[in-house]
Amino acid sequence: MSLVVRARRVVLPHGERAAAVHTEDGRIAAITAFEEAPGDAVTLDDDQVLLPGLVDSHVHVNEPGRTEWEGFATATRAAAAGGITTIVDMPLNSIPPTITAEALHVKRAAAMGQISIDVAFWGGAVPGNAGHFGSMIEAGVVGFKCFLLDSGVPEFPPLDDAGLRAALTELAAVDGLLLAHAEDAEVIAAAPRPAGPSYAGFLASRPRAAEESAIGRLVAAARDTGARVHVVHLADAGALPLLRAARADGVRITVETCPHYLTFTAEEVPDGATAFKCCPPIREAAHREALWAGLVDGDIDLVVSDHSPCTPELKRLDVGDFGQAWGGIASVQVSLPAVWTGARARGITLGQVVRWMAEGPARLAGLPGKGVIAVGRDADLVAFAPEAHGRVGGLHHRNPVTPYAGRDLVGAVLQTWLRGRPVDGEPLGRLLSRGSPGTGRPPPGRPRP
Repeated sequence: MSLVVRARRVVLPHGERAAAVHTEDGRIAAITAFEEAPGDAVTLDDDQVLLPGLVDSHVHVNEPGRTEWEGFATATRAAAAGGITTIVDMPLNSIPPTITAEALHVKRAAAMGQISIDVAFWGGAVPGNAGHFGSMIEAGVVGFKCFLLDSGVPEFPPLDDAGLRAALTELAAVDGLLLAHAEDAEVIAAAPRPAGPSYAGFLASRPRAAEESAIGRLVAAARDTGARVHVVHLADAGALPLLRAARADGVRITVETCPHYLTFTAEEVPDGATAFKCCPPIREAAHREALWAGLVDGDIDLVVSDHSPCTPELKRLDVGDFGQAWGGIASVQVSLPAVWTGARARGITLGQVVRWMAEGPARLAGLPGKGVIAVGRDADLVAFAPEAHGRVGGLHHRNPVTPYAGRDLVGAVLQTWLRGRPVDGEPLGRLLSRGSPGTGRPPPGRPRP
């Protein structure tokens, strides 16, 4: 198949300009002047922008095992509607968790035949499984995720300091990557217990110090082992100086934040609104603004959804109790307009947003075929209307409980193409491994049933 899409505004790696993007057999074959396009080219309106397909490296699909929370069909359909053409699935909340090669095969088998976009997988690092890392890398995981405190599900226990260092020592030998949920269990144990509808009470139960203490432990372990580490879903801007100093000292550490930390503030969360509950929590407005500044300054590397849905019952919307509710925000479909709404208001360009939401996550996950519009890359493209205004609704998530419901956002995804084909609900997606070269082929080996 061949497809040519042209636009007066195309976001390319080195800037934005008018161009025609020519594709052949799923790859970008050429980028020419706007006028150098065949008569059957798709031409975007002058108020529309052509973006690379976004990459979301932090998505909890939950299938198999908790498919009633979310599944591959619904998660990837929602992602495509939001301009995302590749997701990387987190290793927990599904049963079995992805902590062995055999569990990865189970998950890949569950995904095949029902994914609308491409999917890669993180493995899990839990106590005692470091000996499985090699076989999991061989089977296709792109890196490993751990928790430094209780994960919320018993089948995915946290790493203590000895376990963290054992995992990092193993990964350093193969230049593997460890992602960490960085909150300190001892700090949280000493904080007030969350209970009832008070958001202020919930916020007090997950203090800033918990993030800063855990990130400090992660930095120390990474420095001692030489391993690569990544902090997921940073909410506390107070940790940025620590991260900045660690990088200056040669520690190989990267960090992400999420749309909800860039959109909402603790001051605006109503009591009893458990759809807003996530861990670490949405913090005060000063943190939101400092996180935006951290992105602009390069202290934060990428923005990903941390799409972590559950059933409405688990959110305890009936009683609005933050102590009882599951912590996680469903947002994969609205990530781009949510971030663009905030970026546009701050004078930040679409090119910067693309670096944080496409190029950065692709680099983190080791997916060189993804994240930019460039010759040889996958022909993953998005037609985006940056000035369109709309109210959040019509979500494809299995359970559309989200704090974004009814919120007015700027920017609309009009069409998504995966490897040059329009995404229309058909199972066009492929399974990717680290280093997948951009052909869209499945990784070596077939998943066992």
